[in-house]
Amino acid sequence: MQAPFRPLRRPAQTLGAAACQAILRQGTHGVLALSGEDGWPYAVPLNYWWDGARVWFHCATEGGKLEALRRSPKASFCVVGRAEILPERFATAYRSVIVFGELREVTEPAAARAAIEGLTAHLAPRAPVEAIRAEIARGWGRLRMLALTPTRVSGKWGGLPPED
Repeated sequence: MQAPFRPLRRPAQTLGAAACQAILRQGTHGVLALSGEDGWPYAVPLNYWWDGARVWFHCATEGGKLEALRRSPKASFCVVGRAEILPERFATAYRSVIVFGELREVTEPAAARAAIEGLTAHLAPRAPVEAIRAEIARGWGRLRMLALTPTRVSGKWGGLPPED
């Protein structure tokens, strides 16, 4: 079932798919929003990795993200690619992307291992592969991998036209 999404109020500020992909590929952190306890929103800043098809996160073996996921797999994830105050214009120049989709815990060990290796390589691009694998091995029993599969990716710019 396709989720209903409101169109942007200012459609001329829509970022194209290539610009959205670039922001997701280059970014290192964003805010994941889930359905919290008793209907309260639960939004948490996280490191992530975009593999071109999914957004990957790691978490502990228990906690708020997994509890929220059990309530509902529906999620959104926001990445700000640029934010600059333009005081002379009383405005902000920004580029941002929101990924809407379904979140799932990755339970297949090989897929989870590949995802944490991808995430770690993205966040520590100069680290030797052996060091990455050793660090993963040290924490393997204490982590879970989550994958956000997009239903919709929406990008917007403001303040100054996008550079693309």
